[in-house]
Amino acid sequence: MTGETDGTRSAAREIIDGNMYMVLATVGADGAPWAAPLFYSTEDGRDFYWVSSPEVTHSRNLAHEPRVGIVIHDSRAPVGTAAPRALYMTATATELDGAQALEGLRVIPAPAGRGGRAIAPDEVRPPAPWRVYRARVSAYSMICPRDGGRPCAEHGLDHEHRADVRL
Repeated sequence: MTGETDGTRSAAREIIDGNMYMVLATVGADGAPWAAPLFYSTEDGRDFYWVSSPEVTHSRNLAHEPRVGIVIHDSRAPVGTAAPRALYMTATATELDGAQALEGLRVIPAPAGRGGRAIAPDEVRPPAPWRVYRARVSAYSMICPRDGGRPCAEHGLDHEHRADVRL
């Protein structure tokens, strides 16, 4: 479903900027799904960076299948209002090394006050236990808000549905 508005774009940006964790959905070599909450950093809302061990399930899954789903949501939203407070993304994720890893470390953990810490390059180079990862988003969508159970003002639909968003 298409039909974004400036309000949808700004709501999407507020979700990205106002949260610290995303849920990364991956799939393993055996086809089993896996979801992991991860602390993320981003400057532009297109590239999301995080640090993980290459041995954890989501990192092993990325080595097999780089296509991922991501959700950022406000889990504190009252029941019935959560739908407009979630952003869904389709992305391609990869482990970074060399100059790309350094670029990720430049972004992590910004902006200040999010609770993360700066990470030194030696902390993410073998044989260190951590690596830098990036998910590059190719598509965004949000569930269209409906006021009091009424149909969505933009699409006239009275059931939950998504609208594409461009940042």
